[in-house]
Amino acid sequence: MTDIYDNDYVKKDLKYIWHPCSQMKDYEELKPIVIEKGEGVWLYDIHGNKYLDCISSWWTNTLGHSNKRINEAIKKQIDSLEHVIFANFSNKPAIELAEKLVAITPEKLSKVFFSDNGSSAVEIALKMSFHYNMQKGRKKKKRFVAISDAYHGETLGALSVCDLDDFNTIYRPLLLDTIRAQGPDCYRCQYNCSRESCDAPCFENMEKAIGENYQEISAVIIEPMVQGAAGMKIYSPIYLKKLRNLCNEYDIHLILDEIAMGFGRTGEMFACNHARISPDFMCLSKGISAGYMPMSVVITTDEVYDCFYGDYSERKAFIHSHTYSGNAMACAIALESLKIFEEDKILENNKKKGQFIKNLTIKKAETSQHVGDVRSIGMITAIEIVKDNITKEPYTADQRVGYEIYKIALSKGLLLRPIGNVLYFIPPYIITEEEIEFMVDTCFDSIDEYFLDS
Repeated sequence: MTDIYDNDYVKKDLKYIWHPCSQMKDYEELKPIVIEKGEGVWLYDIHGNKYLDCISSWWTNTLGHSNKRINEAIKKQIDSLEHVIFANFSNKPAIELAEKLVAITPEKLSKVFFSDNGSSAVEIALKMSFHYNMQKGRKKKKRFVAISDAYHGETLGALSVCDLDDFNTIYRPLLLDTIRAQGPDCYRCQYNCSRESCDAPCFENMEKAIGENYQEISAVIIEPMVQGAAGMKIYSPIYLKKLRNLCNEYDIHLILDEIAMGFGRTGEMFACNHARISPDFMCLSKGISAGYMPMSVVITTDEVYDCFYGDYSERKAFIHSHTYSGNAMACAIALESLKIFEEDKILENNKKKGQFIKNLTIKKAETSQHVGDVRSIGMITAIEIVKDNITKEPYTADQRVGYEIYKIALSKGLLLRPIGNVLYFIPPYIITEEEIEFMVDTCFDSIDEYFLDS
């Protein structure tokens, strides 16, 4: 590959930019790669080197980079309206999108509140739930429940319901007092379940947490089916069914964080469809705008909405706003994306692609003593690298095995950003079988090269 570091853009980047989710000292060795264009599943840097984007640029690009149909939708929209204040004003794309989202999301979800990123959506859902209970006179209901290893965003409210030390530890004095329940861990299951016939006995931890604290609980928040930042931890839909029933029993809101897993990632349009349940609040972002523009929504029920409806003097209104709420261009993108889903039969075609990725990965993993687990659902396949695939002993975070494999993969033209020592494939849906073969082969070549040299 061409030398990607000897360039004025790289020097200026390092002089002026502080990158997210990074230890900037790492950039002394692995400097930023300046991308000039994208096409399909491929990214091209300023030197012409190309990389297969098998993580959809942080799980958001669903239909490929520079999608021609979406590009045309943006061009058409920008010629009429780019943005307008969303308080007492609206726009056609926002109205049409809200109608479409209500039509395709689970029953009872009927009101759409627009925002501009996933963390904000989580904040909105938490605030709405709390505010609802205060207006109902339930003054004790001030706390939230989340499971271990949860990730829900990085603003302070969202961070309060997270449980990942890299994100949480330093900020704990600032965070809400969240009730934590030990969540599912199917790879290292303590109940000896099989993934094919799991009845979610681990749910007893949630039952205990809610049973002991239900009078104080406003809502439970969970990532349905897959805990993304925890390492693509996939669990049984039975867990979600039990959780919905328990929330009903104790009159507690259920918030489903579909930010990463919504819009087809798990094989269904929304992850909660696997369990056939409907939440009180659904948070959507990432795939909603196909990776083009920041956007999020919270969808809730008429029951919640009606609680905030009244005369202004009653102070019932939900006073929460974001400048770019209901952005016309983002909504136009989302509408075109949903049209593509329907017209190109994306979910149906993904079943074959997802199975192809899974089968190829399992076949490769069978010959690797370094792979402890291959887990898969829909268009997500994850590979956990372990010290011992018999005892399942993990590498520690500071050993950074995943990071070293990531660097090797970059040199081979694959963007494979790990979660700790979990490598994963979550590519744009337009990926071809030939590109899938390159993706999986290059990943395992990178694994082999790392352990050969170490």
